[in-house]
Amino acid sequence: MNATAKNEPLVDYGLIKWHLGAAGVALAISMIAGFEYSLQFLGFFPHAGSEIASPGHFRLIHTNFAAYGWLVNGFTAMLYYVVPRLTGFQVWSKKIGWLIFGAWQFILVAALTGYLFDKAQAIEWGETPTGFRPGSFDLNWIPVDALIVVGAVLLISQFMVPLFKARHQKYYVTLWYLTAGLVWLALTYLMGNIVPEWVLPGASGAAVTGLFIHDLVGLYVTPMGWGLMYFFVPLILQKPIWSHSLSVIGFWALAFFYPLGGVHHFLISPIPDYVEFGAITTTIAIEVVVTTVVVNFFMTLRGKWGALRTNMSIRWFYAGAMMYMLTCFQCAFQVTWMFQKIIHFTDWVVGHAHMIMFGTFTFWMIGVIDWLWPRIVRREWYSNGLRSWHFWLSTAGIVIMFTDLTISGLIAGFMQRELNTWTEIVQASVPFWWVRTVSGGMLLTGLFCGLYNMLMTARKGAPYVEANHLVAVEAE
Repeated sequence: MNATAKNEPLVDYGLIKWHLGAAGVALAISMIAGFEYSLQFLGFFPHAGSEIASPGHFRLIHTNFAAYGWLVNGFTAMLYYVVPRLTGFQVWSKKIGWLIFGAWQFILVAALTGYLFDKAQAIEWGETPTGFRPGSFDLNWIPVDALIVVGAVLLISQFMVPLFKARHQKYYVTLWYLTAGLVWLALTYLMGNIVPEWVLPGASGAAVTGLFIHDLVGLYVTPMGWGLMYFFVPLILQKPIWSHSLSVIGFWALAFFYPLGGVHHFLISPIPDYVEFGAITTTIAIEVVVTTVVVNFFMTLRGKWGALRTNMSIRWFYAGAMMYMLTCFQCAFQVTWMFQKIIHFTDWVVGHAHMIMFGTFTFWMIGVIDWLWPRIVRREWYSNGLRSWHFWLSTAGIVIMFTDLTISGLIAGFMQRELNTWTEIVQASVPFWWVRTVSGGMLLTGLFCGLYNMLMTARKGAPYVEANHLVAVEAE
């Protein structure tokens, strides 16, 4: 019997609820900042003339709150649900859990304030303030980076305790991904936020920064996302994954190929060609192997295709899987020198980033929330109409944004190759920037539908009845 002596519940729903709530607030802050940032390209930035609320600061809030606020909070909530259920053991400490929660929200506030007052460091997606003046140990702000490292160690310890206790069991593939993601998170963050500024200057530091940008996605976000898909999709569909072998192939391919691919962010640069070529090769290799994961997801759905129509969570999962397949196919081409000569520093890259981070991993997270939230608050969804509006506004918005920015990037890239002036390139891009802002407004509206629905479900939803959901799943 794996229950504790205090006979406490295996899963702490309170921590899950609060982490999901914090994740939703962080996503709202991120997307509002991103929407306002897009307005500067149209000449309508609402805080023009403000040094603190400048577009550059809003961009930092947009990207970092998506990563450290939305994804980390969301994935942590999922870990609290999945790990105890798969291991049969509680997490290390409930008190440590609340300490992690409070500390992480403090870190987000300290980071946000640091961005607004020019305390960020010059590492893309790692702008979290070190707290020291560049290249020195003169403290000039809260050492956010150091706090994140401490928080990450506590987070890893919280979930490694049940994973260690269950070491004699056969790990389901989800635990493979979650365990690796936690270990890789610590290594990736230390590499990306300590090494470039303190140890490696110039092109060497840039190469490591490129590794950090990509490995944060590939070695934390990706294994967490894949792991959650491998847990929740079979659970909701009431059938096992199609192939355990393919899931293992995907895991080892991720571990072997992904760590070296990040240098492709700095192709055609002073970084040696052999390093760039290694990044190109491993990136193409991982995109090919990713096909095994996508095939596994869709073959698991075989015989349950009706769930795409009747089950909103499955709809989020598989819309995200289709966008994941599209972005991986795109990535296998765009990392080549030939493509980079055209698309580098264009809107193409922005469209690709939004499709993978919002169209895939955010979709998967929302799919989990759609299934889990009624079970946490013990109430049925307040409005199925709002659920549909959230899905369709999000899907249409991200598809329009991705298509728009891809076309814009190609036009700008070819104009640069033909030596058009910068003014001409900007003028050609303006219509596409209008479409981007409109599609961003669709995403934001969809998010507000979802957040309002979550709030009203917790307050006024009908009492939750598990039997109703089981019958619905069986009928599918």
